[in-house]
Amino acid sequence: MDQPGIWVRAILRQKNLSGTCIAVCPQNGENPAIMKIKTLFVMTVALLAVALASAQIRPTSGKVLVPASSIEKPTDVGRSAHTNVQLFLPAEPLLNHQTAGPPYPGYAYETPASLACVYGLVSQVTGCNPNKATAVPSGGSRIIAIVDAYDAPNAAADLAAFSAQFRLPQANFQVVYADGTEPEYDIGWELEESLDVQWAHAMAPGAQIVLVEAASNSFSDLMAAEDVASAMVNAAGGGEVSNSWGGSEFYGETTYDSHFVKSGVVFFASAGDFPGTAWPGTSANVVAAGGTTVRRNPSTGNYIAEAPWDSAGGGLSALEPRPSYQSGISNIVGKYRGVPDLSFDSNPITGVWIYDTNAGGWNIVGGTSVASPSLAGIINLAGSFSTSSNAELTTIYSKATVTADYNDITSGYCGPYAGYSAGTGWDFCTGVGTNKGKAGK
Repeated sequence: MDQPGIWVRAILRQKNLSGTCIAVCPQNGENPAIMKIKTLFVMTVALLAVALASAQIRPTSGKVLVPASSIEKPTDVGRSAHTNVQLFLPAEPLLNHQTAGPPYPGYAYETPASLACVYGLVSQVTGCNPNKATAVPSGGSRIIAIVDAYDAPNAAADLAAFSAQFRLPQANFQVVYADGTEPEYDIGWELEESLDVQWAHAMAPGAQIVLVEAASNSFSDLMAAEDVASAMVNAAGGGEVSNSWGGSEFYGETTYDSHFVKSGVVFFASAGDFPGTAWPGTSANVVAAGGTTVRRNPSTGNYIAEAPWDSAGGGLSALEPRPSYQSGISNIVGKYRGVPDLSFDSNPITGVWIYDTNAGGWNIVGGTSVASPSLAGIINLAGSFSTSSNAELTTIYSKATVTADYNDITSGYCGPYAGYSAGTGWDFCTGVGTNKGKAGK
């Protein structure tokens, strides 16, 4: 349905501002009684249009755009990382004709309030509809550090705009250059940084958000930034570090795993946006963040269920040994590390809103880059502050079957050749499943 304001104005025959007629204007000699009927008809149509717009969701076609920063070249393997962010571009130029920010009536892309509702972080409303859910999480403390490459010059202003739009408190935000020098600019990595800081803040508004920018996307520069980030979190008394980047597994990856061990710090890493495994998501020292699709009724926008996102990373590492917290699923993973551990909405066609000035303002994005900072925020919001990733993962796996704490996704498929199936308990598509409330973390 067209926007009701535009449609109704096409019906109305309005004079200019200095004229006397401001509604349905009579034609020459038109009967006043007929005029009253026409006016009543137009008012009825307008009210009906508004009602339909608020009740119905517009089926929207579009395409997914993968930025260059999210494409791994053969020469990158073992040397440098790529982002895990994708954009959904509606076929209709929705964003170019809106003066106000999202959520937009008639469309059902995800907001902080709608996903806080889906994942049990706030009092739930029926359907967790993005156009009706307004409650956002409250709480969070200490620090969530975000590690990314290159510079996002508008990160602070864009985070402030995002927070204002979705009625989040303004963030306690800081940018740190890992090597002391402002990095170069890259549009794809900037989009990643906007996503990361905004959705970590969305899930834990009370936590300080620190963006640590690596000089480049080389693993050596990113590891240097990782050390800066974890030291800051440790000094603040604990918290989380989120990494939404990665690459194909490679011989020698385990030599980097020690960078994800720091007292009081829980590390997160995206599982990847392609079937199979990616490092550092496969590291035993991180919470591997997988991806789901949040399914919504195409007519109402109400929540239906979650399913695996079939493009999300998942599977069995070829190089990382099975950690102790996965002993209970050794019948599935054998001697090697299985991923993911937890999942979160990541499918770009069921994407989330972010604000990025250099990318034109409001954008719909997806990828497991949504999952890593969002899950870091949820764990921060839970307030337990585990002493390490291993301790946090031991808690998660011990509570995996507690239905009050986690949603077990039991149907759908993913992986190489679409050969993995979701099922009861842990699986290669969504791990333990998705979050429910603040307990069990």
